[in-house]
Amino acid sequence: MGKGQDPTFKALKRIRKRTPFSWKGVDSDNDSAFINAHLVNYCEKEGLEFTRSRPNKKNDNAYIEQKNWTHVRKTVGYLRYDTDKELTLMNSLYENELRLYKNFFSPVMKLIKKERVGSKVKRKYDIPKTPHQRLVQSGQISEEAKRKLQILYQSLNPAELKRRIDKKTHKLYHAYEEKRKGQQAIPFKRQTPRTVRKYMIQQPKFRSGG
Repeated sequence: MGKGQDPTFKALKRIRKRTPFSWKGVDSDNDSAFINAHLVNYCEKEGLEFTRSRPNKKNDNAYIEQKNWTHVRKTVGYLRYDTDKELTLMNSLYENELRLYKNFFSPVMKLIKKERVGSKVKRKYDIPKTPHQRLVQSGQISEEAKRKLQILYQSLNPAELKRRIDKKTHKLYHAYEEKRKGQQAIPFKRQTPRTVRKYMIQQPKFRSGG
């Protein structure tokens, strides 16, 4: 559902077109949806450095993995969304309201340093800022890009965005319930895969017809 090589590559190009700063490179994990001929050729053509994390080293992308919680699980939960209707709702949510809300109205702290004091680790963070604020203060974008971002920021209403996010997530949960024929959606309950042994124990005993 939208995770194949072609959809992923098209999504990457849409993101780059919308990004207000220039790209120096692309870094991905080892998923085949990212590492493919389309992406390699694109990076070579555009002069982008292409790097990837090491196999079985998920902490190479630790900051991205953390966003899987704040931007994915915390918003849409742990349910399996695999229908066209669910995909349409999720794409609409992430391309519009959630993207704007996270970038303009969700301040985050960055770790400045950490030091060990006895058996404890003491961490120091900077002042919380939104991604919009950090980008404007970074010195990496033009004055024209700053002006456009400011116009967009002033046109937004965080309360209205939050209401629309809630409305779309409830529609998503309802679509899940329709798919599951009325089964109540419990989005924030972590899904626990059943082991093969547990599955076999739950099966009815087989009796031969002899």
